[in-house]
Amino acid sequence: MNASTFGEKFVRNCGILQLMDDLGNALADRPDMIMLGGGNPSRIPAVEACLRQRMETGLRQDDAFERLVGNYAPPAGDRAFRVAVAELLRRECGWPITEANIALTNGSQTAFFYLFNFFAGRFSNGRHKKVLLPLTPEYIGYADVGLDDDLFISYRPEIEHLPERQFKYRVDFGALRVTDEVGAICVSRPTNPTGNVLTDEEIDRLHALARQHGVPLIIDNAYGPPFPGILYREVRPVWDEHIIFCLSLSKLGLPGARTGIVVATPEVAAAVGAANAVLSLAPGNFGAYMAHELVSSGDVLRLSREVIQPHYAAKVQNALAYLPEALSGVDYFVHKPEGAFFLWLWFKDLPITSAELYERLKERSVLVVPGHYFFPGLPGEWRHRHECIRMNYAQDDAVVRAGLRIIGEEVRRCCASGE
Repeated sequence: MNASTFGEKFVRNCGILQLMDDLGNALADRPDMIMLGGGNPSRIPAVEACLRQRMETGLRQDDAFERLVGNYAPPAGDRAFRVAVAELLRRECGWPITEANIALTNGSQTAFFYLFNFFAGRFSNGRHKKVLLPLTPEYIGYADVGLDDDLFISYRPEIEHLPERQFKYRVDFGALRVTDEVGAICVSRPTNPTGNVLTDEEIDRLHALARQHGVPLIIDNAYGPPFPGILYREVRPVWDEHIIFCLSLSKLGLPGARTGIVVATPEVAAAVGAANAVLSLAPGNFGAYMAHELVSSGDVLRLSREVIQPHYAAKVQNALAYLPEALSGVDYFVHKPEGAFFLWLWFKDLPITSAELYERLKERSVLVVPGHYFFPGLPGEWRHRHECIRMNYAQDDAVVRAGLRIIGEEVRRCCASGE
């Protein structure tokens, strides 16, 4: 049986597929694997206790369980949960929104599949639009969601060197161009993979460009405020009719619930609901059910500020403290971690590619993510993208430390041999 062009693209070109296979197989077949490659959040006892209590309470509540598993949600997602999210964002952020501005999806990845193909790709008038990524590296999950190839335009960042072997990427506004072929602008904040947080000034400038050119600014807020709030600097969340603001329940501790939240104009939210209806009839109920009480009571903010953010703030400090010893003798830099839960390590003049380093580390039972996956749409060759890896520090500190030690050993080995 021959695959369609659509099927062929996903079988042949999906770069994330091999990584997800490696992660899944490692969990099933290699219990000794040091898992620094995925995006799983930490298991935080206080969060897990809260979620367990919600589940147990619901099981005892009249027919709550039967409604959870026995009813389809509306195409835009559970209405009561969307009302609760809208009320929270009105109170916390001052945004003039209602549940009509909100649609749920089966995970953020689904939301970006919808949004990128709404605003970019091949249109009936023959035009081909693209998504502008003002700053790469950017999230690996964007790369393969286009129904058409060549979906992205992206730019190299400016690199600011900081003390203690840290650096920071900044948007190069001098090089940035918003042309007629741009259908949307997209940034993640905090940025996955680097932990970079675009400043309020950078967001304001991108917002102004979006308004000027009549395109949406899509902000991927999977790790940001008001929840789960995994940031280590103050930022101001923004929204208006030119912004599509995307939240997630995954990093609260519900990655298995696959629940994305899109905040947009009523027209865009309705289009997301229509896409849900076509592709899956409705989004799942489980995430909305588990998070409804947290959101409606406002406890999600307390949990984010008092439990989740301090947990990751402590873990990142521990991970940074391990670097000098683990990477002794290595010419490395680490992106200043301002949010999310990844370290982005840059091994300057690495004699092999990060893809080769990935394979060597996998042989030694350490999984990371090689850097070249995070530069969709970047034209030309740039050695830097083959010198970086992303590693997750959300695991137990002892696991992170052991993984960093092996990374250091393998980088020293290949640098000493020149290959």
